[in-house]
Amino acid sequence: MYYNHPPKFPEGFLWGASSAAWQVEGATKEDGRAVSVIDLNSQTKKPFADNSVASDHYHHYKEDVALMAECGFTSYRFSLAWPRIIPTADGKVNEKGIAFYNALIDELVAHGITPIVTLYHYDLPVWVDELGGWKNRDTIDYFEHYCRTCFAAFGDRVKYWLSINEQNMQIVYGDWLGVSKGCEDWFRDKWKINHIMNLCHAKAVLACHELVEGGKIGPVPGMVPIYPETCKPQDQIAAMNMEEFTEKIWNDTYVFGTYSNFVRRYWAENDIDPDIRPGDMELIAKAKIDFFGVNCYRSNVAKDCPPDTAFTELQLNKDGVKGGFVYPQYPGLYEQAANPYVKTTDWDWEIDPVAMRYLLRYMWDHYHLPMVITENGFGAHEDLGADGKIHDQARIDFLRDQIYQVGLAIEDGAEVFGYNPWSFTDLLSTGNGMAKRYGLVFINTTDDDARDLRRIKKDSFSWYSRLIQSNGTIW
Repeated sequence: MYYNHPPKFPEGFLWGASSAAWQVEGATKEDGRAVSVIDLNSQTKKPFADNSVASDHYHHYKEDVALMAECGFTSYRFSLAWPRIIPTADGKVNEKGIAFYNALIDELVAHGITPIVTLYHYDLPVWVDELGGWKNRDTIDYFEHYCRTCFAAFGDRVKYWLSINEQNMQIVYGDWLGVSKGCEDWFRDKWKINHIMNLCHAKAVLACHELVEGGKIGPVPGMVPIYPETCKPQDQIAAMNMEEFTEKIWNDTYVFGTYSNFVRRYWAENDIDPDIRPGDMELIAKAKIDFFGVNCYRSNVAKDCPPDTAFTELQLNKDGVKGGFVYPQYPGLYEQAANPYVKTTDWDWEIDPVAMRYLLRYMWDHYHLPMVITENGFGAHEDLGADGKIHDQARIDFLRDQIYQVGLAIEDGAEVFGYNPWSFTDLLSTGNGMAKRYGLVFINTTDDDARDLRRIKKDSFSWYSRLIQSNGTIW
C-alpha cells in the first residue's frame, strides 16, 4: 500500500545499535576470561583478524557509551561472553567478568540507554567444546547454569534478553562457523545439534521468566527474505523450500513449540534422526517467547532446481571484490540466483530496503509477536581520508532507506519497538575481519596493524543522531 505521508515511529521507539562480545571487546586473556572456539577460529581463517584486541571495547567502554549518549541512543544491543563469565568446567563464576558487565550495564543505564542483551553470540567456551560442545546433551545443563548466572547478576537492570544469535545460520553455515567440528556426517548430525540448541534456548526462556521480574526474551534469527526468480510455479516452491531450510523451520519451532510437518517429512525422507528424547518436546513447548530479535541485511532469490542438477556448494565472498560469491545449487530443493533489480555491496550482498518491509510484514503475519531490529547494516572498505575523517554517504543512504521501510512496515500494522543496526563501532566481521566495516564510529585499527584504536565519528554518526532526535521523521 502507498501512503500519502511519511511513516511515523511510535513514541518510546528504541533507537540504538548493536555489537557482539567476541567481535568488539578484545581483552581475551584478561581478568580470567577463558578461550572460546571463535577465538581460535578467528586466528586460523584469513581475512579474520585476531580478536584478542578487536575494537578494545573492554578498555574503552566508558568512552563508547558516552558516544552512544551523544548520538542519542535509547538502546544498545550487545552480548555477554560465556567464557568471561563461566571460564572453567567446574562452573565457578568469574567475578571479574561479572564486574565488567555490571559496570557496562550501569554506565548504559546512567545514560538512559536500555540494554538489550544476547546470551550467546558464537563464543562457545573451549572447555565446553572439549566436553563435546553442541554435540553433547550435557551442554544443555552448562548453558542453563550460565544463563541463570546472568539473569541473577544482571536481571535487575536488564529486561530485554536474547537467547541464541542466529541459530539458523549456525546450522546453515555450520562449516564456516565451526559448528560442524568433530561431526562425521554433518548432513545428519546438524539436526541433532540443532535440537540441542533448541533445548538450550528453551531453558533460557524458562529461566528468564522465572528469575527476571518483568523480563522478556526472544530468539535472534538471521532473516533473509526469499523471492522466486520468476512467476514459474516451480520457482515459487523453490523459494518456499529455501525459506524453510534457512529460517522458517527455526521460527516455527520457537513460536509453536513443535517441529513442522515439513521438516519431519524431510527427516524421514533422508533417514535423519534428530535424537528427540522423552520430555524434550514438552520442554520446548513450555518455552513461550515474548518477541523476536530480527537480523536482516539483504534478500535472496530462489529458482527451481531439478533433482538431476549438479550440486554446487555456496561460497561466500571473502575479500570484498564483487563477483566472488558462488550461488549454491541443492538438487531437488532450490537453487539460489542473482537479482537483476537490486544493487549489491562489494561482498555481493543485495542492497534491498524493500526487503525489510516485506520481512517485518511476513514475520508479523506468521507469528503476531513484537519485533526489534537487532542487526541491519552496510559493510564497506573504509579508512581515514586526507582530512582524517570518514565520509560514508553510502551507509547513510543504506540506513535511511532501510529505516524508511521499517516505518512503512509499522504503518502496515507490524509491531516493531526498536532499531539497532550493525554496528555502533567498527568491529570484526564474522567473515571478513576489520576489512569489512559497519560502524557509525571508525576504530583506528586494521587486520594487520592495531594502530591507536581512536574512536572517530563518521558522517553516518551525525546523520543518525539527527534522525534519532526527530524520532525518524527526517528524510
